[in-house]
Amino acid sequence: MMLKKPTLVILAAGMGSRYGGLKQIDSFTPEGDTIIDFSLYDALSAGFGKFVFIIRKSFENEFKKIFNKKLEGKAEIVYVYQELDCVPNKYVNPERTRPWGTGHALLMAKDAVSENFAIINADDFYGKEAFEIMAKSLSEMDVNSYNFNTMAYLLKNTLSDYGFVSRGECQVSETGFLIDVTERTHIERINGKIMRENDEGDLIPIDENSVVSMNFWGFTPKCFEFGSRLFETFLEANKENLKAEFYIPSIVKEILKSNMATVEVLKSNAKWFGVTYQEDKEIVEKAIGMLKKNKVYPRNLW
Repeated sequence: MMLKKPTLVILAAGMGSRYGGLKQIDSFTPEGDTIIDFSLYDALSAGFGKFVFIIRKSFENEFKKIFNKKLEGKAEIVYVYQELDCVPNKYVNPERTRPWGTGHALLMAKDAVSENFAIINADDFYGKEAFEIMAKSLSEMDVNSYNFNTMAYLLKNTLSDYGFVSRGECQVSETGFLIDVTERTHIERINGKIMRENDEGDLIPIDENSVVSMNFWGFTPKCFEFGSRLFETFLEANKENLKAEFYIPSIVKEILKSNMATVEVLKSNAKWFGVTYQEDKEIVEKAIGMLKKNKVYPRNLW
């Protein structure tokens, strides 16, 4: 059985193009809290012992200035960098302007993680209960196990009112295990109906109660065995595509296809919210303000 505390890997290298700035370090409370602060606070309370931040070198100093002092003495901190040239030389394209996606980011953490770990988005608020459930699950997993998990949410609870979002649509077995996950890169609410874009670019309905992944996965280090070869295949197929991204669900699909591993779907009643667009900020500020008012969180987290 695993004796080490689990690690939390935070995906913070995305530039927030639809948001219009670095939402990873934007403040959402009068006290100056970022959304990441709440994830760190909840994760520490739940028993995570190490934090691995995946960032870009362009905002490294600003990022470290904010988070190092908050976590000093409380947990181990590691920084990993996801850059456009963190791929084999033959695939480096000077015209590309954004990183290669969440699956690529996960692979960047390989040398920094030797314990069971969860991975999350920096700009999503997952809720206290979700971290408690995930920490318990990871602490009970053997570090050499191929049994992984994901924290699930209902699609209707994860949308922005201001434009489209990307979600991993999950197909779940009757026994609560993931059968398949499909990255839906365009889902939005139009005239009260939830629609998704299909392969032809047409908008078609999607069930509001669909189970979706919000990139809150629980893995043992064995997950890295599935990603590297798959990423190279992806790069070869997309070397001319400047916008192609390699997502964590692509790795999960490979894991499921192998029949070597399982992915349990964990469920939480915790409220998720996040920021994709600048207009989402006010909604998130109000929601966090209520949580502080109701003493779910102290006024000063640190």
